[in-house]
Amino acid sequence: MARGPVFHAPRAGSPAPAHAATSSDGAPADRRHDPAAVDWEGLRGRLEGTLLRPDDVGFDDARKGFNPLHDDRVPAAVAQCASAADVAEAVVAAGGRVPLAARSGGHSYVGYSAPPDGLVIDLRRMSHVAAAEDGSVSVGAGAPLRTVYSVVGQADRCLPAGSCSTVGIAGVTLGGGIGVLQRKFGLTCDHLTAMEAVTADGRVLTVTASATPDLFWALRGGGGGNLAIVTHFTFATDPAPALTVFVLTFPAGRVTEILTAWQSWIAAAPRDMWANLRISGGSPPTCRIAGCFVGPSTACHPLLDDLVLRAGVVPTGRTVQDRDYFSGMRFFAGKPLRESFVASSRILTTPTSDPQAVTNLFTGRTGITLIVDPLGGAVADTVTAQTAFPHREAFATAQIYASATPASEADVTHKVADVVAGLGALGIGGGYVNYIDPDLPDWPAAYYGPNLRRLRSIAQDYDPDRVFDFPQSLHHT
Repeated sequence: MARGPVFHAPRAGSPAPAHAATSSDGAPADRRHDPAAVDWEGLRGRLEGTLLRPDDVGFDDARKGFNPLHDDRVPAAVAQCASAADVAEAVVAAGGRVPLAARSGGHSYVGYSAPPDGLVIDLRRMSHVAAAEDGSVSVGAGAPLRTVYSVVGQADRCLPAGSCSTVGIAGVTLGGGIGVLQRKFGLTCDHLTAMEAVTADGRVLTVTASATPDLFWALRGGGGGNLAIVTHFTFATDPAPALTVFVLTFPAGRVTEILTAWQSWIAAAPRDMWANLRISGGSPPTCRIAGCFVGPSTACHPLLDDLVLRAGVVPTGRTVQDRDYFSGMRFFAGKPLRESFVASSRILTTPTSDPQAVTNLFTGRTGITLIVDPLGGAVADTVTAQTAFPHREAFATAQIYASATPASEADVTHKVADVVAGLGALGIGGGYVNYIDPDLPDWPAAYYGPNLRRLRSIAQDYDPDRVFDFPQSLHHT
């Protein structure tokens, strides 16, 4: 396997990496939950950044992610890294001794970015974003999307990515990177040209298609937390387009008609059009369609008129606005700083043949939402085997989402699982790794499909001691 150049090794005085002990059958032994095995003070002294332990001021805030439901996950330490060398120091010092998790935005759906008794490798100090004259953009792995969009937009360029402004660029990209411009410009990972990454043995590599072809392939859709810790991304961008954003709301009780019409309409729409369908449970369920069109509103309105005609349902509300790239991205960014929720996902390989059955799943289930995001267009221009993202030929991704509190979490989790199972019974299987869910049936195949075997092989090559391990890592079945 080709290996990229090592920019720098851990600093002098760093301990040797701990190799993973194994049981007699070759499985990892339970040795990685011993914080006392790590020389925390030695690591603190070698970091350019800051190491926070539970008794340190600022630790409690630093350890918490986006979802308060996971505030009970308390790591042994948080390393606020300032450079790739810091990340390498942290990996060498703690890898094989305690669980490791890289944190960018901290939006892991089930809190994997804060491993109990482990080390959070916090990348948020590495958040510099710079646009170059050749149209490329250099992005630190800790940058949130709002910063990426701001810098890219000021350069009059465009990078397709997610809609939540506080999500970190690393998590979005490593899982593939779906978003409101994907049908026109493709996934976020499709724009990657190079990465800087720290491997399980503490090396810092330049990851490109020519230098490290297997790792470059795997990190484009193989999911965050697997394989290596990416510290820096280089993306190619497109000229910033004029956009039209819109929202159509429909009367309650008309979900079946809207879902039926939306499916045929978006499948036939030009790739300039992206529009998702949001179904909210209730008695009866309600729905709305929101989207982004690459072009002026004068060209968008006729397409929306066609959707309404197909549905035979007059919207109760219709908002259509012309926007530039940056303000267009801000239109979809309405997320709080923190939010308590339970979520999962499915993949529609083709339009559902039974929209009424989907409606029935949400009848009476107040508080649960289905968000269906269309694929197609530029997403399908890249063949499935070309990157680790496996859903190139699918029709849409579906997210099942519900707000919850600590008191209601168990009940809400059960209700979400019921909907996930109901969609599965309708032939809607698979899943999107960025909406990770430990209860999703056969999650390895669901998240990685035909790319699973190759991904596991690459994980074994780059991380044979399972340093980057967690309950849904590539090392697990």
